Amino acid sequence: MAGDQLQVLHALDLAKTQWYHFTAIVIAGMGFFTDAYDLFCISLVTKLLGRIYYYKGKDNPGTLPPNVAAAVNSVAFVGTLSGQLFFGWLGDKLGRKKVYGMTLMLMVITSIASGLSFSDDPKSVMVTLCFFRFWLGFGIGGDYPLSATIMSEYANKKTRGAFIAAVFAMQGFGILVGGIFAIIVASLFKAKYDVPPYSKDQLGSTPHQADYIWRIILMFGAIPAGVTYYWRMKMPETARYTALVAKNAEQAAKDMARVMQVDIEAEQEKVNDITKKDTNSFGLFSKEFLRRHGLHLLGTTTTWFLLDIAFYSQNLFQKDVFSAIKWLPDAKNMSAIEEVYKIARAQTLIALCSTVPGYWFTVALIDRMGRFAIQLMGFIMMSIFMFALAIPYHHWKQSENKMGFVVMYSLTFFFANFGPNATTFIVPAEIFPARLRSTCHGISAASGKLGAIVGAFGFLYLSQSQTTPAEGYHKGIGVKNALTILAVVNLLGALFTLLVPEAKGKSLEEMSGENDNNDDDDDAIKLEDVSKVAADEPSSI
Repeated sequence: MAGDQLQVLHALDLAKTQWYHFTAIVIAGMGFFTDAYDLFCISLVTKLLGRIYYYKGKDNPGTLPPNVAAAVNSVAFVGTLSGQLFFGWLGDKLGRKKVYGMTLMLMVITSIASGLSFSDDPKSVMVTLCFFRFWLGFGIGGDYPLSATIMSEYANKKTRGAFIAAVFAMQGFGILVGGIFAIIVASLFKAKYDVPPYSKDQLGSTPHQADYIWRIILMFGAIPAGVTYYWRMKMPETARYTALVAKNAEQAAKDMARVMQVDIEAEQEKVNDITKKDTNSFGLFSKEFLRRHGLHLLGTTTTWFLLDIAFYSQNLFQKDVFSAIKWLPDAKNMSAIEEVYKIARAQTLIALCSTVPGYWFTVALIDRMGRFAIQLMGFIMMSIFMFALAIPYHHWKQSENKMGFVVMYSLTFFFANFGPNATTFIVPAEIFPARLRSTCHGISAASGKLGAIVGAFGFLYLSQSQTTPAEGYHKGIGVKNALTILAVVNLLGALFTLLVPEAKGKSLEEMSGENDNNDDDDDAIKLEDVSKVAADEPSSI
C-alpha cells in the first residue's frame, strides 16, 4: 500500500470502473438534473408572467418591470449562494449523506410551492413566487458541494474527472428537458385554447388558461427530485469522510466492502495516526491553510465567479438576445402561448446542439487533456465568440439571415460546457482536505452564484439601457455592450485560471497534502481483488 494511505482509500483510487461508479453518477447526477431544470425553467416563463400580470392591451401585451424581472430571475441564485455556504459547511460537520437528503426534500417542497403562488394582486404573486424560489435555490445550493464531494470521494483517480464531469453533465439534460417539457405543455394548451390562424384581436392576446402553463412548468421540477430521494438515502457515507473526518475505520471498511464486494481491512490505528498529525489538523482560517491552499481557493472562487457572470447571463437572457436580433417575433405579433412555445423551442435547439454536447466532450477528454487545459481553452474560445457577436452586432441585427449569429451564440455555450462551466465544478472537489472539502467547494460555488447574480442584474440593466435612432444609435445597443463586457469577463477568467492546480491522475490525498509521505504507486502492494468487481453479481449502492 502507498505509504501511510489507508487500504480502503487506496482500493478506491485503484479500482477499475465498476457498476457502483455508474450508480453514484446517476444518484448524484439526478440532483443536478433537477437543479438545472429548476434554475433555468424560470427563463421560459418570465415573458409569460409579464403578459399575464402586467397586461396593458393587445398593442402592449405586457412585460415584467425591470426590477420585478431582476428579482424573479435572480432570487433563486441568492438562495443558492446561501445554501452552498450553509450546506457545504454542514456537509463537513454532519456527513455528506445526511445533508444530501435534507437538500432534496427542500427542493421537492419548494418546487411545488412555487407553482402555487395564487393571488389576484400581481405584486403578491411575484412576492410569493420569489419567496419560494429563494428557498428552492437554498436547497439547490446544497446539492453543489455535496454532489461533487460524494462523486470525487467514490471515484478512482484515473477517471475521477470524467465521473465528476458526468454528474455535472446532467445539468445539460436538465436544461434540455426543461425546454422540451415547456414545448409539450405549450403545445397542448395551444391545440386546445390557441388555434391558428389568428384574427387581429387574437394577436398579442393572453388566454386566461395560460396562467396554468407557468405553474405546471415550475412544479414539474419536484418529480425528479422526489424520485431520487430513496436512492440517495440508500447510498452509504463516503469512506473518506467516515475514515478521515468521522475517524471510524471499521465503518468505512464495512461500507466500501459492501459497495465493492471485496474484503477490506479496518485500520483504526492508522486512522488515528493520520488524523493526529499536526501538519494536517489546520482549519479553514489558519495560516497553514492560507499557505497551502490560499491561492488555490482564490483561483477556484475567482474563475467560478467570472464564468457564471457570462454563463447565467447567456442562459437567462438568450430569449431577449434572440428577440433583439428579431429571431423571435415581437410579442404583439403572437399570443402568449405561442410565445412560450417559440422561446422553449429556441432554447431547446441551443441546448441540444451546443450545451449538452459541450458537457460530454468534457466527460470524454478531461482525464486526457487535464482540467487546466480545458478551462483555459474554454474561457478563451468563449471570449473570441463573444467579441465576434458584439463587434459587428448591428450587422447581425440588420441581416435577414440570423443563423450565423445563432450558430456563434451556440458555440459560446459549447465552449462554456467544454470548458470552465464543468472544470470550475470539478476542481474544488479534488484539491482540498477531506474535512474542508465540502466547505471549500461550497465557498467556490457560492462565489459562482454571486457572479450569476451580477450577470442577471447587469445584463438586464445593460440590455434595457437602449438609446433611440434619433439620438444617433441603433436601438438595442445595450445588448452589444453586454456582449462586449462578457467577452472581457471571459478573458479575466482565463487569467485567473493560472492559479488553479492540475489534479489529473493524482489521488485526493496527494492533492490536498493529507498523505504527504505517500510513496509512488509503483511501490504499492497489489490489490487485484479490490480493483475488480465480481463478474456474476453486480455491486450496488
